[in-house]
Amino acid sequence: MNITHASFVTLPVADQERALRFYTDVLGFEVTADLDMPPGRWLQVAPKGAQTVFTLSGPGMGDFRPGETRGIMLVTTDVDADCVRLTAAGVAVEGPDDLPWGRMASFRDPDGNGLMLITEKEGF
Repeated sequence: MNITHASFVTLPVADQERALRFYTDVLGFEVTADLDMPPGRWLQVAPKGAQTVFTLSGPGMGDFRPGETRGIMLVTTDVDADCVRLTAAGVAVEGPDDLPWGRMASFRDPDGNGLMLITEKEGF
């Protein structure tokens, strides 16, 4: 096998504009693609410099259901500061909590997709 990385992760959303505002304004992601394609808008965002992007898949773009995606782990250098920023933006955050592998918190995007933040412990 010669796999080097994941190209994109699909995040099903009900409203692409609302999702775009959340991922860019709240999480600070950048737009990497915004194209009109049959059967709809191809919209991708990512943290600056990331190899893997997130496709904000709207209605008609596959058999996806908003709010069903779970377990997306976002690595941060300061989970506590990011939790403060999310809370200030009106996002409900659980944690952060100290775990054997790092300090971690969880939250949901406006469609209910589950995301986590982690500041990894050295050596993990």
